[in-house]
Amino acid sequence: MKAARDTLAGGLFGLLVGDALGVPYEFHPRPQIPEPHLIEMQPPDTFRRAHRGVPVGTWSDDGAQALCLLASLLDRGRLDPVDFAGRLVAWYEEGYMAVDGEVFDVGVQTSVALRALMGGIDPLSAGPADVRSNGNGSLMRVLPLALWHRGTDTELVADAYIQSRVTHGHARSRVCCALYCLWARRTLEGDPAPWESAVAVLRSLIKAGSDEHEALEFHVRPDLDGDGRGSGYVVDTLRSARMVMAHSSYEASVRAAIGLGDDTDTTACVAGGIAGLRHGYEGIPERWRDALRGRELVLPLLDRLVAHHTA
Repeated sequence: MKAARDTLAGGLFGLLVGDALGVPYEFHPRPQIPEPHLIEMQPPDTFRRAHRGVPVGTWSDDGAQALCLLASLLDRGRLDPVDFAGRLVAWYEEGYMAVDGEVFDVGVQTSVALRALMGGIDPLSAGPADVRSNGNGSLMRVLPLALWHRGTDTELVADAYIQSRVTHGHARSRVCCALYCLWARRTLEGDPAPWESAVAVLRSLIKAGSDEHEALEFHVRPDLDGDGRGSGYVVDTLRSARMVMAHSSYEASVRAAIGLGDDTDTTACVAGGIAGLRHGYEGIPERWRDALRGRELVLPLLDRLVAHHTA
């Protein structure tokens, strides 16, 4: 039980700490980001932080939406798109799962989808599906699905696709979510080559010539190394997260993610989830864990997640 809790807490808190750590550095290009050893929850005094009205240690839309997903999975016992969509709307309108109930930094495509949901559209049709609608909004929140899921890889991939469609319907977004979930699952299982194993599984499940096949092989290009740029494009976010996993600690990985600049909170969130699974809760620096705000929202969900995982 202790080992399971440390690993699951590592993934969940790894996501949230990475998100919160990246918030002050968002929108800054790579040359403006401080040196890695200076990247902390409280940036250097000379750095002009983003979201200056937001207290340090606060997760953004990334963490809040991930907790919306986790709460829905635990309450419903399955991926229920209607329930999940309702929680996203509650976050957007009421601050559900946001620290202090304050919502900030809402993605463009997510906003479009949420307005559609509020207008009564079916959740599986809400997410824009054109090629220009491939921001990282569904990828940033998907990790709890992999932490909670006890079905087959085929079922996990299908649910990852559904999870994405609520706000991001294009094949690239769906495939990135599925690959990330498989990557997280293999990391959770202790696979020595989790990325490569995840890629092999996804390739075995995708039909040649399908939109998903094109997205994986011609856009995600999972065999390509070392080209992450830290942008808000879903494919780049996934590549960036994979690239920074070359570092040997949670701290070094998330600092490298933030060092890429631009969408720093989401890159560090996505990378932090995997790094947290790899290194466990104790592998996340204590000073960052202690600085994270909103723990009262997380701990009850973590307790339920551990009980579900070990039942």
